Amino acid sequence: MIDLTGRVALVTGGSRGIGRAIALKLASLGAKVAVNYRTNEAAAQEVIREIASQGGEAIALQGDVKDADQARDLVKNTLEAFGRLDILVNNAGITKDTLLARMKESDWDLVIDTNLKGAYHCTKAALRPMLKQHYGRIVNITSVSGLVGQIGQANYSASKAGLVGFTKAVAKELGSRNITVNAIAPGYVPTDQTAHLPSELVEAFLKLTPLGRPGTPEEIAHAVAFFASDEASYITGQVLSVDGGMMMV
Repeated sequence: MIDLTGRVALVTGGSRGIGRAIALKLASLGAKVAVNYRTNEAAAQEVIREIASQGGEAIALQGDVKDADQARDLVKNTLEAFGRLDILVNNAGITKDTLLARMKESDWDLVIDTNLKGAYHCTKAALRPMLKQHYGRIVNITSVSGLVGQIGQANYSASKAGLVGFTKAVAKELGSRNITVNAIAPGYVPTDQTAHLPSELVEAFLKLTPLGRPGTPEEIAHAVAFFASDEASYITGQVLSVDGGMMMV
């Protein structure tokens, strides 16, 4: 059984959806968790209360990961609260979907800066404590959209594909320091972020999914917990599709 007792995790975008499920899962396995949120403090505090009700320890940290200074503060405040940082989950992400011909440059920049540059900022900030303790687990949340591309998601698909390359490059850089870097590529998972998708697109996703159903945030969290654990100590630079078999098609 996975045991994260004594470990400290920082989960970006941890107040809702997949990030919330990840924070709750890591805490249930014994980790102390810093739950990052950008705007929804109430949702973050609810995650903290749920963790506390189960005997866990967590804090809520406001910050926008696309801002380098705020990303550094997230790591700094985690260290001040818990004394170390073992697990970084780069989950924060947004969508601004539209066809490329209609896409504003500002929407391109916002998605790339949040989803990809945000992971760069947070990972770079986390390197110092992880290198010092000669231990770290970094898990990036990419997407099947980053593996195959999706119509109307040129910016999102590019950001998530960039995370795949980022994962592999950083895994090679940090492997000798006992720091693993892996990625999870969820398929269709109903969350606030996917609520805007038209029903015909959802139906198309499900037709491409051999298991015939959407995933749940908790199923993504299970995979993250594995990569964050010592059970995955000899795995790095990998992208695990948690998608009901969609990528087999």
